[in-house]
Amino acid sequence: MLKEFKKGFLSNLVYFIPKSNHNPTDIKQILTSHPEIQFVSLMGVDLRGNDTDEKIPVKTFLDDIDKFLEFGIQTDGSSVVLHNIATLNDAKVDILPDKSVNWFVDYNFENLDDKTGLPVGTLRIPSFLVHNNKMVCSRSILKKSIDNFKNKILNLLSENKYVLKTVGIDNFQDIEEVLLTSATELEFWVKTPENKADEEKLSTSQNLKEQYWKRTQGIVRTALEKTIWLIEKYGVNPEMGHKEVGGIRSTIGVTGKSKHVLEQLEIDWQYSNALQAADNELIIRNLVTDVFQSHGLEVSFLAKPIEGVAGNGEHTHLGVAVKLTSGKIINLFSPIDMKKEYLSPIGFGALMGILKNYEVVNPFVTSSNDALNRLKPGFEAPVCIVSSLGKSTEIPSRNRSILVGLIRDIENPLATRFELRAPNPLSNTYLVLAASYQTMLDGIKYSLKNQKTSKELEIEFSKKPGEKSGYLEINRQYRSEEDVFEFYTEEERNELFGLPPKTVWDNAKNLDLCKEKREVLIEGNVFSCEIVNSFKESIIDQWLTELKDRILGENMEIIRSCKKLHNHENVSDLDVVTWEQIYQLKCYLMKDKINQKSLFTKIRNAIDDKNYDLVSILQIEMNEKIKELKELYSVYKRNLF
Repeated sequence: MLKEFKKGFLSNLVYFIPKSNHNPTDIKQILTSHPEIQFVSLMGVDLRGNDTDEKIPVKTFLDDIDKFLEFGIQTDGSSVVLHNIATLNDAKVDILPDKSVNWFVDYNFENLDDKTGLPVGTLRIPSFLVHNNKMVCSRSILKKSIDNFKNKILNLLSENKYVLKTVGIDNFQDIEEVLLTSATELEFWVKTPENKADEEKLSTSQNLKEQYWKRTQGIVRTALEKTIWLIEKYGVNPEMGHKEVGGIRSTIGVTGKSKHVLEQLEIDWQYSNALQAADNELIIRNLVTDVFQSHGLEVSFLAKPIEGVAGNGEHTHLGVAVKLTSGKIINLFSPIDMKKEYLSPIGFGALMGILKNYEVVNPFVTSSNDALNRLKPGFEAPVCIVSSLGKSTEIPSRNRSILVGLIRDIENPLATRFELRAPNPLSNTYLVLAASYQTMLDGIKYSLKNQKTSKELEIEFSKKPGEKSGYLEINRQYRSEEDVFEFYTEEERNELFGLPPKTVWDNAKNLDLCKEKREVLIEGNVFSCEIVNSFKESIIDQWLTELKDRILGENMEIIRSCKKLHNHENVSDLDVVTWEQIYQLKCYLMKDKINQKSLFTKIRNAIDDKNYDLVSILQIEMNEKIKELKELYSVYKRNLF
């Protein structure tokens, strides 16, 4: 339906209501002037990143607008992910509107208003989830982290005035406001329905770089252009859309339309304040899905929707600045002389903080089986806790193998920021940002309270394993200007940068094992113990459910699809031997005997016994065996006529 509308027609719609209009008078005027907006929805975001969407008729909303804006609505806690918080015997959750950010209008282009002929709209109001008078949602945690960071950084600047001149501020009294800025880059796959991926063709196309930044065509081009146009209408300021590394060329059917579409795309937009940036991402994900589906294309934001080829990342940018009373903006990460120093003491402290404490940030970044499938060496996906500054201050780093990238432009100090490269489109951006700012603040405290200079911090940050540090761990290395996948062996990487988690359990249990780092999250009452435990339980529950009820089933289908294809004619001894290897592997994975359990049964039993360490070990073995099986079967088929 969307493709039938002309742009001039769509320009008459209201796409967002800025915070300056969040008062009963303005809201009533806007909604009564646009009868196509027929519903209101309060958008709370639970701990798994799911957003609520209830349809409240506009008339009901306007009849009691003051009450709605003040007290919101109530919902059943079973409809949101708040493990051990909204329990069956204490399930009531309030949803309270947030009047400090933009509100968006979500249009259903498949449903037209009878009177105006315009698509029916729903005013989506970003909101907070409240349980027993306590905010318990992802949005509220990010808001608390923002408030905590702003208050603490002002105190640190006031108490350690030496650092002001390192960033170009004359007097502390000149600071009017602290600005936390963020942005995300959204990658996604699009395909025609029922189109099955040929992993070998995709891998070959990727290696040949046949798709990366190439010209889009047909319905993909049309959908991408309309998406970018609509993003601008929502006030989000798109920067670009382009093809990513993954994909193969589509073909044209007899009707003249594209078929067998399978492409990877990316859309970028300008930064905003941290809370608005996370809200923008939610809205744009829905917008991308709606526009591409209206053109007959399926969209996947999964981190690794297709094994063996590039996954979907979502690089998350983090910046900190201050606005002076004069109106001037000062980037707190940029030194006075960009040619002499990489970062200010504040910038170095922030970078060291997030890397030192990453074990408790990672569970929020990488919280699912799918997310961990993407984080494997060889696909430009970071698995090591390491950063790069650049081989000199005049040559910015372009190292794509590290976890946190330093983005800097010598001619534009306002551009200095950090790029966290591990998140994917389904990471909970609210919690990723909250955890990142909490850990960055921890490093800034160390830097400023110890009166560190940029040069001193550069030396400390560039330490080798075994060298002492006032803040960083002795046995770790945190900087590498080399390709960490090519320059180091896996054993060296694990020793230098720490052992990366291979399963959700490996990641989740760090929230208990790294107690001092966990306290960094809780500092300032941003993450409570209750919230951390609830989140941990939610990702463990999802991990086990997916593993038992989905992944095992999918792997069983893979095993069953590996059928004997050769007969007595034209068969070689290699075919016989290879098939026997395949058959034995299939039995080991799936076939129980009277006195021997298959690997799949062992996994089910370990889940039932709640032996999560064993489940984790067995899952790793299963992944390796399934990969071995697929490779063997591919070799087997290639040798048959």
